[in-house]
Amino acid sequence: MPFAGGEFQQERERSDQVRRKIPLNDYTRLLSAYLKPQRKSIIGLSILLLAGIGMQLVNPQIIRYFIDTANIQSSMEPLWYAAGLFIAVSLAHQGITVAATYIGENVGWIATNKLRGDVAAHCMKLDMSFHKSHTSGAIIERVDGDINNLANFFSNFVVSLLSNLLLVAGMLVLLFREGWLVGVSMTLFVLFAIYAIQYIRQFAVPHWSNMRAMSSRFYGFLGEHLEGTEDTRANGATGYVMYRFHMLIREWLPLRIKAFFGWASMWITTLLVFTIGSAIAFAITALLWRQGAMTIGTVYMIFYYTELMAKPIEKIRTEMEDLQKADASIVRIRELLQTESAIRDGVGVPLPSGPLTVGFNSVEFGYEDELTTLQGIDFRLEKGKVLGVLGRTGSGKTTLARLLLRFYDPRMGAICLDDIDIRDTTLHDLRGRVGLVTQHIEIFQGTVRDNLTLFQDGIPDRNIIEVLEELGLGDWYHALPSGLDSRLESGGGGLSAGEAQLISFARVFLSDPGLIILDEASSRLDPATEQKMEKAINRLLVNRTCIIIAHRLATIQRADSILILEEGRMIEYGDRTRLAADTRSRYNYMLQVGMEEMLA
Repeated sequence: MPFAGGEFQQERERSDQVRRKIPLNDYTRLLSAYLKPQRKSIIGLSILLLAGIGMQLVNPQIIRYFIDTANIQSSMEPLWYAAGLFIAVSLAHQGITVAATYIGENVGWIATNKLRGDVAAHCMKLDMSFHKSHTSGAIIERVDGDINNLANFFSNFVVSLLSNLLLVAGMLVLLFREGWLVGVSMTLFVLFAIYAIQYIRQFAVPHWSNMRAMSSRFYGFLGEHLEGTEDTRANGATGYVMYRFHMLIREWLPLRIKAFFGWASMWITTLLVFTIGSAIAFAITALLWRQGAMTIGTVYMIFYYTELMAKPIEKIRTEMEDLQKADASIVRIRELLQTESAIRDGVGVPLPSGPLTVGFNSVEFGYEDELTTLQGIDFRLEKGKVLGVLGRTGSGKTTLARLLLRFYDPRMGAICLDDIDIRDTTLHDLRGRVGLVTQHIEIFQGTVRDNLTLFQDGIPDRNIIEVLEELGLGDWYHALPSGLDSRLESGGGGLSAGEAQLISFARVFLSDPGLIILDEASSRLDPATEQKMEKAINRLLVNRTCIIIAHRLATIQRADSILILEEGRMIEYGDRTRLAADTRSRYNYMLQVGMEEMLA
């Protein structure tokens, strides 16, 4: 089976190994971190649960009084009082249960949403090597699926578990008051029940962990291919994708079956335990009643307590089942949160305002699966100047942009902005001062304003409209039904490729960077739109440094300098007009034969 690969098997083995070693303080630390801000709600929930325990312990006593009184008295008045008290206590208990459930669910969702936000923020901070090795679907499954499994763990696991144990302890104390034989028998039964459930649980836990790992793998595959639906259809790969889909489903099914049998084994064990408990209570009370050691009301009370004991034991079993789901999720979330970015934040040296000088000092870099992508890159671009970068596909042009934004760090050498090593500044400051426009545009579901400002407050509407006018999007803006409040669909539905590309330009200029990188940004534009954009860029690049990664000669006519890369090496760098006039230069040769043919 080609998709039951070693990667999945290694993940299963790693998860099992970590799960077996998960210490108790991991649970307490997690609970403390996300429940401490809600301590008032936790205290209220505890009070409600304790009140509910008291009412559950009182009701069987009322029933015993009712039965014994009915046997020895002819007056109905005490029976009416007992019946009314029983109904009142039962109704109060139901009200307390509803209130406790509401508070518990609220606590759980507040805690899980906070954890979900922390995990999502952590993923956003991780470097590109992490995101390249994990599909978006797999990350979503961890952020959403695994954390959903912790909802009950946060909402009432500890409080509910302790309250149910306390309820069982209270019933045992009351049973000991009726006789040591009854108390000892029921205590042994409870110990046996808890041991049996815990013993079965150890066989069920690994299957939940394996199923969560498989779930993550499946949704990673699904998310990846849903994003590439157009390419899949256009290239006739639908059949192959569906084949992989069915193979993954076939691989998932036995894991789900094993997990279900793990759950079923715990459920069946609980049923058997309850049956044994009822048999023990029936036998002991029958014996004592025949000996005259207890009344018929007491017999019913003991039997009622035994039946009632099934509820907290069943609840304990359910909590253990939720814990086994939480085990796998906590391991996976902990692994994710312990994943550190290879890109560390700098000490915070501030970058100056205005245009930035760019310097590459003997830079070498290679991706994880490559020995060298860039080698010996050494140049300086003065502030306010424009650099045109040329080269064949795979020559390292886009890698330059990624290094400038610190998506990756060079293996050797240094990259400086205004003679400040970019590793010494913060990532937030760096990426606020360097703007990148690529040919791949992301349009988010939201308003036009949100898509232009990327959800940042504080940018006046007049500035947004001014930039749209500068970029030639004035007619488009005035045609919007609600202006900047008009909604855009995810993926840019309703926008032309040119409009989407110009929106990405507007984003960069609204952030007012000192350095702008255009990575083949005009490749998706038609000639008319590109001409409109060229005029706008000429005005908007004033007092900014710019690097243009181009595939058309017309695009770099505004460049002051030219850098030509080949197989990760600089083969030419210098003033554009000088290189154009030098018949021995590679750039001059491109002008003569046409860059499109030269770089093919």
